[in-house]
Amino acid sequence: MTKVWLIIFAAGLLLTGCGEPSEQPAATAPAAAKSEPVAQEPTALPTAPAAAQPTDTPAPSPTLTETPVPPPTATPIGAPAEPTPATPTVEPGQVAEPVLLEYPIPPGSRPHDVAPAPDGSVWYTAQAIGELGRLDPATGETQHIPLGAGSAPHGVIVGPDGAPWVTDGGLNAIVRVDPDTSAVDIFPLPAGTGYTNLNTATFDQSGVLWFTGQSGVYGRLDPQVGQVEAWAAPRGQGPYGIATTPDGNVYYASLAGSHIAQIDLESSKALVIEPPTPGQGARRVWSDSRGQIWVSEWNSGQLSRYEPATGAWQAWRLPGSNPKPYAVYVDEADMVWLSDFGANALVRFDPNQETFEVFELPSPGANVRQILGRPGEVWGAESGTDKLVVVRK
Repeated sequence: MTKVWLIIFAAGLLLTGCGEPSEQPAATAPAAAKSEPVAQEPTALPTAPAAAQPTDTPAPSPTLTETPVPPPTATPIGAPAEPTPATPTVEPGQVAEPVLLEYPIPPGSRPHDVAPAPDGSVWYTAQAIGELGRLDPATGETQHIPLGAGSAPHGVIVGPDGAPWVTDGGLNAIVRVDPDTSAVDIFPLPAGTGYTNLNTATFDQSGVLWFTGQSGVYGRLDPQVGQVEAWAAPRGQGPYGIATTPDGNVYYASLAGSHIAQIDLESSKALVIEPPTPGQGARRVWSDSRGQIWVSEWNSGQLSRYEPATGAWQAWRLPGSNPKPYAVYVDEADMVWLSDFGANALVRFDPNQETFEVFELPSPGANVRQILGRPGEVWGAESGTDKLVVVRK
């Protein structure tokens, strides 16, 4: 296990859970198996989807939080117990060790998801206070944008337009925030849909946003026409993480349903795909460069991989006595990253060597619920400490 030494940017506030479903006992992992997708007809929700024009909210005056400390100082992983507060130098021809940093954000934010932006800033959902946050990693400054009364934002991603798009469980709506003006556009789900417990979203290659709701819903929003559509998910409650593969396919994970599903983008049917481990609690999914689907299994403590071309599965149990893998993300080098609640750590898996490397988080009870990255960086949201964390490689 790799021990992490760093200069902590500032102390955070320890918070408790995030309203997630109850955790189930771990299951035992079987050998690799083959799984055939089962087509499910999309089930209409009580009211037929109708065009939903965005609700325009006047651009609020963002709250700018100046952190009264200098910019964070990086310390290499594996450094001595009393590191020098300076960025390590790397000689020509050497490979730099990964560096882990934590950034505090306003107390009480309870960040759930995080999304690095092309301009170098990092968006995050401040779920507990109904705001979207933006961190400048160079200075540590944060900006908060209120999303409206009753907001409880869960997921955030950066769209093809460069704007952050939010799945807001409190508003029961998809929300877009203009990165330049902070104007907020709200796209409500169709009337009669009911509470969906919106979770996460992904854009397909046509620029259409697909989303999940743990209450048993998946749906789509075409930003060009402002139309939100939603369908009852096969097998009911559970749709959670969702991702798009390089060839344009969209998959989601069902936490309560313990399966993954592929969405047929033409018919909107959900194709249920059964992992070999019963009750594994598939929580989030991500694709590698080959279109293989990686799944974090909350209940079983496993990382699993589904190969669409063959239908084969393979699984690896995370190290430690009680792993609880929550988030999963595959970086530009096809290394797989997870957050492990059981170890309070970020975990890197090398698919070629089939080995794990554990990066312990310095703040107890960090509870990283989601991971995203950009070349050279992997970001997570510490919902339990009011911090963002980054590993720079």
